[in-house]
Amino acid sequence: QVQLVESGGGLVQTGGSLRLSCAASGSTFRQSDFGWYRQAPGEQRELIATISSGGSTDYKDFVKGRFTISRDNAKNTVYLQMNSLKPEDTAVYYCNLGQLRGSYYYPGRGANYWGQGTQVTVSS
Repeated sequence: QVQLVESGGGLVQTGGSLRLSCAASGSTFRQSDFGWYRQAPGEQRELIATISSGGSTDYKDFVKGRFTISRDNAKNTVYLQMNSLKPEDTAVYYCNLGQLRGSYYYPGRGANYWGQGTQVTVSS
C-alpha cells in the first residue's frame, strides 16, 4: 500500500524559494506518475505540475518558469522546487500518485494516494 509524506513547506518572503519533498513508500515508485497540487483557502484543489515514470514533466502556465518538478528514484522521492514565489502561491501543497495518459493526468482517488499536505505561505 502506498504512502506519501510531504515536507519542506514554510513561510517565505515574496521572491523567495522553497523545495518541497514527497517521500513515497512501496515498490512501484519507479513505474509511477506523480502530480503536485495546491489548495488555497476557499478554493478548489488545483493541479500545478506532473512528472511521468520516465521523467517527462508538464506545468500549468501560472507556475511555468518558476517551479520545477523532479524525481529521485533511488530515494523514492518527488520534489517541487519553487522559485520567485508570490503571495498568490500561498496554499497547502499536496503530492499525488496517479496516472498519465497522453497529456492528461488522472489523480489517484484513494486517501492513500495523497500526502497529508504541507503549508506554504508567501508574505508580501
